[in-house]
Amino acid sequence: MTIGGMALERTLIYDADCGFCTRSANWLAKGGAVNIKPWQGIHDLESIGLTEDMVESAAYWADGGAVMARGESAIAQALISKRGGWQIAGRFILLPGVRHLASNVYKLIARNRHAMPGGTDACRLPN
Repeated sequence: MTIGGMALERTLIYDADCGFCTRSANWLAKGGAVNIKPWQGIHDLESIGLTEDMVESAAYWADGGAVMARGESAIAQALISKRGGWQIAGRFILLPGVRHLASNVYKLIARNRHAMPGGTDACRLPN
């Protein structure tokens, strides 16, 4: 499946309205192993099983033509796909116990992304 001319292969779907999210996604894409796609550039989110509410609150990982992971798991998959030692970090995030902690950290960061480096008030999630 393609979206906006891009195949859903090793793609992180993120919120381009958020400066912190955009900076993070651009960092993950360095080296070319991870594709990034802002959800705002996907005109038919429902066709890939997502809604606007879903993508406003979390990043998603797509591979093999389908959405495979959300939140901390999406970031872990992007790290696994990134070249270098980042694969170890990604696999670590997915370990039982660590994943639970990573989920809580991801939620904390998402709720406060407006206060993160590169964040602005536009990054603030709706209550």
